[in-house]
Amino acid sequence: MDNETIHTDPVDNNFLSRGCCHAPQIYQDNSKIASHRCCKLDTHDWLKDIVIPEVRQPFDVVEVRFKNSRKEFFRVSSEMKFNTGDIVAVESSPGHDIGIITLSGEIVRLQMRNKNADPNNENIRKVYRRARLTDIEKWLNAVDLEERAKLKTRKIARNLGLEMKVNDVEFQGDETKAVFYYTADERVDFRELIKLMAEEFKVRIEMRQIGARQEAARLGGIGSCGRELCCGTWLTDFTSVSTNTARIQQLSLNPQKLAGQCGKLKCCLNYENDVYLDALKDFPNSQIVLRTEKGDAVHQKSDVFKRIMWYAYSNNYSSMLALSVERVHEIIEANKKNIIPKQLEDIAITTEIKTDFGNGGLTDEDINRFDKMDDSESENKKRQKKSRKRPGKPQLPNTISARDERPVNQRRDNRPNKPEQRDNSIRREKPKPQDDDQKRREDPRNRQRDNNKNNKNSNRPNRPNRPNRPKPPNNPENNSPDKA
Repeated sequence: MDNETIHTDPVDNNFLSRGCCHAPQIYQDNSKIASHRCCKLDTHDWLKDIVIPEVRQPFDVVEVRFKNSRKEFFRVSSEMKFNTGDIVAVESSPGHDIGIITLSGEIVRLQMRNKNADPNNENIRKVYRRARLTDIEKWLNAVDLEERAKLKTRKIARNLGLEMKVNDVEFQGDETKAVFYYTADERVDFRELIKLMAEEFKVRIEMRQIGARQEAARLGGIGSCGRELCCGTWLTDFTSVSTNTARIQQLSLNPQKLAGQCGKLKCCLNYENDVYLDALKDFPNSQIVLRTEKGDAVHQKSDVFKRIMWYAYSNNYSSMLALSVERVHEIIEANKKNIIPKQLEDIAITTEIKTDFGNGGLTDEDINRFDKMDDSESENKKRQKKSRKRPGKPQLPNTISARDERPVNQRRDNRPNKPEQRDNSIRREKPKPQDDDQKRREDPRNRQRDNNKNNKNSNRPNRPNRPNRPKPPNNPENNSPDKA
């Protein structure tokens, strides 16, 4: 307990991905810094209590871990002895790197066999020494730069218009090199990006493209099962997963349930796939139709653990019958001999009514199906409000225009209307031509002239009314008008 110290510095969280329970201290003992709690790709040395004979020399290779899931093997000289948890300086290109020893001794030989690594390979790099105070100080500064470098690189890539995502950054222990991990759907030309990054960080830049599953493995997280992601704890071999694996296990083909945090099918679908394949060897082909006097029965689903197959008549899919695998084999053999049973209800284990609730025009692939329903409901409410009749105004058509969006007491120039402004929505009638004559008669200068004209007309004798001219007869043969 004397060497354990409580650390509250935010930089301590950056060392959790390196297998450390807290950040190393410069002037303290760091032999117990390594932690096995929630460590990515953590290993247990189950051979540490076995005594090796003195005649046999100890294995000269150790396993060193770096950030996240990066582990490498390094060779140790015979003069130096290291233990698990020691912080060491190892060979790198260029310079040196700082890591923590996770395995040493005979267990490393088995670990290299599992990873198909040759212990006699001359290209295995060397361990220089235990980390000095200056090495640890540079290591702390390098780790502190990683988060800020990641955010700065994302900003530079966005300004250049590059379709890529920077997921993680790992600085070398001597602050001479930085590795940037990114994901991209297509090939990215980041030559200009590397120039700007080299000017910004003053280190050697290396870009490594990773896939979606490698991204989830480096970032980590909690899966739908409630445990840590398999790819972030122990899984290193990413085998392909297809939808046929889900069909074999009788799972619903719902992408939302079958996809993991990486956006691809879950790796755990392959864990029990071999067990299902062995169990389904005894099951008959589901494409075979069972013939009965009542009708043909079609396969609906299977229960691998109970060894039950469900069938339904072709004329009634709502009612399903459960048959054992042995009974299904007997019916298939009988049908080959032209022996047709009366009905399946006599040998069925149980029956089930299939209820079809429908999908309402929605599919499982549509992730935003509920958002679309909410948007349609809000649009209908807006239309209903626009179509309501306003007091004192005529009924307008149910359309939305720029005039409807403008407030009632506001003009086009954004000035408030007068309080007694007339309703412009009602169409005004055009002035009649006689209104001009009326204005002329109301003029006092023209009034005397009009009176004189009226007096002259009043002195003239009235003319007798002219008799009405008779209408021509309706004769289609005579098209010419009648003469008076």
